Amino acid sequence: MEHPYLFMTSLFGIFGMEEWAAAHPHVTYMWLAMVVLIILGWLAGKSISMVPNTIQNVFEVVISGLEEFMVSITGEEGRKSFPLLLTIFLFVLLGNLFGLIPGFYPPTAQINTTVSLAIIAVTWSHVIGIKMHGIKYIKHFLGPVPVLMPLFLVIEIIGHLARVLSLTLRLFGNMMGHELVVGILLMLAGPFLVPLPIMAMGILVALIQAIVFFLLPTMYIAGAIEEAH
Repeated sequence: MEHPYLFMTSLFGIFGMEEWAAAHPHVTYMWLAMVVLIILGWLAGKSISMVPNTIQNVFEVVISGLEEFMVSITGEEGRKSFPLLLTIFLFVLLGNLFGLIPGFYPPTAQINTTVSLAIIAVTWSHVIGIKMHGIKYIKHFLGPVPVLMPLFLVIEIIGHLARVLSLTLRLFGNMMGHELVVGILLMLAGPFLVPLPIMAMGILVALIQAIVFFLLPTMYIAGAIEEAH
């Protein structure tokens, strides 16, 4: 599909990769999001002080707030998974916000990106469950009635696969839907007449979807940590 945004396409044109960038906008903007997060993390980390600057303040509020929220759900064992979920949260939030910047494309509006993030998050919840319980983790899939264990196993496997599908489609659908709405308004009203409430709604949607993508894997990890009944 021809890339409708020109910023990264033109940039990759310097290296003779303009057509590739136009065909894979989610990859190029995903790389851009990664670079931005690395730079922000470096800036925040290199100047840590007892009297925090603006960037350090922002990072401390976001990180400490999300960490305490996660620990309140999962317990102390969940703290080990926080770096991964925080990284996913920041990437999803920044990727979503890209859709509000003229000349940018949100990588989270492409299903390949969202399914990759969903697989990582759901798989990690099972990794934690196996680390916590070992082979006994299988009890989470067998149910409380011995005679119905084969049926419960099939149902649980389908349910856990549905978690990947749910995370994937929720983020993809919301971000792609917002992109389509903004694109239609741009064609109908022009770039200077797009209603501000639509842009404000875009910021709200970007934040909510990032929080949901943090909250649901947190709940999955909490379920994997607790003992099977």
